[in-house]
Amino acid sequence: MPSSAERRVLVVLPAWNEQEALPGVLDDVQATLPNADVLVVNDGSTDRTSQVARRGRAMVLDLPVNLGVGGAMRAGYKFAQREGYDVAVQLDADGQHDPAEVASLLRVMAEEQADVVIGARFAGEGAYSVRGPRRWAMRVLSLVLSRVANTRLTDTTSGFKASNRRAIELFAREYPAEYLGDTVESLVISARSGLRVRQVGVSMRPRAGGTPSHNPVKAAIFLARAVLALLIALTRPVTLPTEHS
Repeated sequence: MPSSAERRVLVVLPAWNEQEALPGVLDDVQATLPNADVLVVNDGSTDRTSQVARRGRAMVLDLPVNLGVGGAMRAGYKFAQREGYDVAVQLDADGQHDPAEVASLLRVMAEEQADVVIGARFAGEGAYSVRGPRRWAMRVLSLVLSRVANTRLTDTTSGFKASNRRAIELFAREYPAEYLGDTVESLVISARSGLRVRQVGVSMRPRAGGTPSHNPVKAAIFLARAVLALLIALTRPVTLPTEHS
């Protein structure tokens, strides 16, 4: 891994119908991460997401259909791999992730020699909380995945994470597109492929605009889908990451 001053960082924002929130997020990223490149993956949006994403210095990748976060992020990792980035940071386009906290993820990556660093909502920072089936599911997932990854993980469904070059190579080939696969299954893939996974506490912010992708009805079936995603992940064959010279 190059030094902090030399490493090339790509911030990837998967965006689906985020025309309201995206401009403010891009402003925040530019203000707090002036040396990072930014890629907005427009995930088949039907609003003006693509147009507002083209403001400023952001690069835009338009997907012809909606693939979900996993599909959008795999496209982002393929871009990062092709262009030779050292780190790819996944950041939500709805404004809930604070770009200023990317520095914490990169610091832990360097200090812990980690390949993947998760921005965890339940690790002592902020007041974000969930209740009901989602809370039970998250606790079960955290217990199981902490054992799989051989480290304490408190937020296994976080979409805020940094991946180094080894992880980028793996995710460009293997990143799952199924529901929860981009979080739960990707962590299993990482751990079973020999990548070092760590976390750092972060605070969540309110959505800057648009409509949340989850609602109370979806939350009621979260537990079953989360367990299914975990079972699928644990039955996948192990894939080793590509080594770099």
